[in-house]
Amino acid sequence: MSASPVAENAAPAVQPVHFSRPAPALAQAAPRWPRERIAALFALPFADLLHQAQTVHRAHHDPNRVQRSTLLSIKTGGCPEDCGYCPQSARHHTGTEAESMLSLDQVIEAAKAAKAAGATRFCMGAAWRGPKQRDLDPVLGMVREVKALGLEACCTLGMLKGGQAEQLKAAGLDYYNHNLDTAPEAYGGIVSTRDYQDRLDTLARVKDAGLHVCCGGIVGMGESRAERVGLISQLANMDPPPESVPINFLVQVEGTPLHARLHGEAAIDWSEFVRTIAVARITMPESFVRLSAGRQDMDEATQALCFLAGANSMFYGEKLLTTGNPEVERDQRLFDKLGISPM
Repeated sequence: MSASPVAENAAPAVQPVHFSRPAPALAQAAPRWPRERIAALFALPFADLLHQAQTVHRAHHDPNRVQRSTLLSIKTGGCPEDCGYCPQSARHHTGTEAESMLSLDQVIEAAKAAKAAGATRFCMGAAWRGPKQRDLDPVLGMVREVKALGLEACCTLGMLKGGQAEQLKAAGLDYYNHNLDTAPEAYGGIVSTRDYQDRLDTLARVKDAGLHVCCGGIVGMGESRAERVGLISQLANMDPPPESVPINFLVQVEGTPLHARLHGEAAIDWSEFVRTIAVARITMPESFVRLSAGRQDMDEATQALCFLAGANSMFYGEKLLTTGNPEVERDQRLFDKLGISPM
């Protein structure tokens, strides 16, 4: 892998994200986690950072238990967005074909298999800019059936319109995933078909509907450390922070713009990824910090360090949407070595 980017001077602090829309005030409170403070965490000696992260982790969570989630693509390919990392965009030539939505029976079968393998949360993803009502109606039925199996239900369906989050809540949905991807100043270099405020608007609807928020980002897209600081700042300064924070290591898929831009080379070193996990844990002590995409290419030692740094959730199974994920048996061998039990 290539060496980690050198830390840059901290960028000016970004105002915290608020889900509600309060009346204008003459002055805003300072963010809980200004960028300068987050940058200082990233710059700590590696052992000192992990010690601090593990201390925070033990104060809020059982350090030897990990929550397991399974992600199923219920509608693959054909997305009109141009996200530079995504093989499901209709604008990229990745070999991912547009498919019809899975049937209710297919989803139930997959959810039962996930539960039997030890998952406690079942996440359903669809390659849409946002669901139309005719798309949402069958998803509501899927949510109800997943909940009937005794699993937590999560969806990631793109941007939501007014009233849609409330429908998902009424069907029993627990979490809605909508990632910020990166820092606001870097976002335009990754996606051009929507803007950062679009993301924030959907998160506001999710929060206002009483759903748990699942929101994180992707590292290894060629961003600077200062931009990773910006992403963590946005997440940690949400009010409240997301209950679940997925940290993805970019899986470069041939045919996507980021694969072409990065030439298939890893954009950050494993140690910088572990640092990102640790800083997320320190700044969001009560959240689930999830190891998400990219574990397929991580060795056991790197994953073990991520758990030491405070990761306590992971995607579990053979596939994440369209990219690979370690097999259940491989994960279980690692858990046995580390003495980690499922939640």
